[in-house]
Amino acid sequence: MDNKTVKTFATIALLEGISYVLLLGIAMPLKYLFGFPIAVTVVGWAHGVLFMLYAVWLVLCWKEYAWSFSRVAGYFIASLLPIVPFVVERRLKKEYALV
Repeated sequence: MDNKTVKTFATIALLEGISYVLLLGIAMPLKYLFGFPIAVTVVGWAHGVLFMLYAVWLVLCWKEYAWSFSRVAGYFIASLLPIVPFVVERRLKKEYALV
């Protein structure tokens, strides 16, 4: 089986996790502590796009790899929590031997 879809999903999970950390750790403090709202606009927009891609690729992987509903639900919940998308990416890399 070709692992292209899951490899793309793992990459998106990594990028989505990075964007979430940047949004919460850098952009929001810049907005609320230093009055620099453009940081949230830019990083928030990127994070929103990555979140949507994450959701789409999660569904694609669900269908292509016949993942269980509980796995898909867990991965979706992971996307809502900071840092946890990094765990998803690492697990996928290990399970599918992605390079």
